[in-house]
Amino acid sequence: MKYDVILIRYGELSLKSTYVRKLFESTLISNVKKALTLENIPHNVSMERGRIYLSTKEIEKSCAVLQRIFGMVSCSPAIKTTTDLDLISKLALKILKGILSKQKSFALRVTRAGHHSFTSQEVAVHVGNVIVKEINAPVDLTCPDVELFIEIRQNKTFLFTEKYSGVGGLPMGTQGKILALITHPSSLLAVWFLMRRGCTSYLVTTSQTSNEAIRSFLTHWYAQAEITAVDPLSSYYFETLSAIASDHDCYAIVTGHTLYASSSALAEIKQLKQQCNLPVLTPLIAFNSEEIRKNCRTRGIVP
Repeated sequence: MKYDVILIRYGELSLKSTYVRKLFESTLISNVKKALTLENIPHNVSMERGRIYLSTKEIEKSCAVLQRIFGMVSCSPAIKTTTDLDLISKLALKILKGILSKQKSFALRVTRAGHHSFTSQEVAVHVGNVIVKEINAPVDLTCPDVELFIEIRQNKTFLFTEKYSGVGGLPMGTQGKILALITHPSSLLAVWFLMRRGCTSYLVTTSQTSNEAIRSFLTHWYAQAEITAVDPLSSYYFETLSAIASDHDCYAIVTGHTLYASSSALAEIKQLKQQCNLPVLTPLIAFNSEEIRKNCRTRGIVP
């Protein structure tokens, strides 16, 4: 089937107040557009409450990009039609004929938003009867071989069979700026967790982490950040960190410290707090080495 739109879903944004939600939605859309533009993907983005719609001819490539956008919970390549039940049934049958057979069970997952002359259950029964009659496939609502999702929103209906998970969180740029202290490649994992909560970053590196690895990480997650190198052995080390944080309006310092990797981690964190007079965030503090390696691999930090 030729999909014509991608449904983009977000999660906790919808729980915000009206003003904050609109601000976060606008930031998410802006981040999506920037990422697609960087990948040279022609696109058109629109939205309504609870959904963002991406129209593009490069569906597969776009889904891969969206999965690396902070704030996106999931996306689905879909086919759009009206709310006419006969048209929905014909399109559902057309979609399932290529993937369903008498030996495969199926289930319809119908949701609605808006006012209609039918219920979600009535849609499922109507469309399901057409499919059973034409294909003679069994229905299994518990553990089906194939699921067809039918999402009806106002006067539009979207049909799809896949949901691609995103990283969720908040759109990057909706929260404050952090100073990220990069003393090791795994420190980028700590930055990732703060980016996922909407923060932007100013990266301060030591000689142990190459700028090439950092830029590769930033490119992978469509993030932008300035990078400055400092000497951790300098007698002005902490003064330099404080000055950088002040000059770039950073509200906290983020490090990759973990109690499993260094017995002196607590002492180092305490020294940072005392010398820099800023909150020190340590998202990896309880991670062991295997957890860090696994997360780094899945976050595009190391091969």
